[in-house]
Amino acid sequence: MAGKTKEKKIVKTIKIDVDKCNGCRACEVICSAFHASPKYSSNNPARSRIRIIREPLRDIYVPVYAGEYTMAECAGRDKYTIDGKEYDECSFCRASCPSREEFKEPDSGLPLKCDMCEGEDEPLCVKWCLVDALTLEEREEEVEEQEEMEDLELGLESLADKFGIQTMMDTLARMSKDDKSK
Repeated sequence: MAGKTKEKKIVKTIKIDVDKCNGCRACEVICSAFHASPKYSSNNPARSRIRIIREPLRDIYVPVYAGEYTMAECAGRDKYTIDGKEYDECSFCRASCPSREEFKEPDSGLPLKCDMCEGEDEPLCVKWCLVDALTLEEREEEVEEQEEMEDLELGLESLADKFGIQTMMDTLARMSKDDKSK
């Protein structure tokens, strides 16, 4: 594409070793506490940017952390069989999309995304993982420079997809009218 430049940047990812995960959920707890408002004021795993997919009878635990929001419904509906139990492909998907409730803020329905505990040396889920099932991996990649969506834009886009633009406009007009009458 003309006009887009490529630049090298450090990409951070969380490497997951499912053979080491014991399902303790410390990663979920610290993530939800870090993202509470104010920080560390509460613990609600529904607000966590990492989830443990559990099959305790077979001693299988798979950490999955929240990825990008995608507006499209997923076309992949593959099934995976692990130790005789069948799992839907969605179970292991990192995306926050319209067809599933995982990785959405429980009160507002806005999509959640792992921010690698922005401002910290490394993600807290990595620091708190006592069995080293989660490790931080950094690598240099050449990527096309592109404009990032701001959090507000992403949230509004998600709400527009869920409720429709007209409903949003009507609600904003009503809120504005209520605010002026106070």
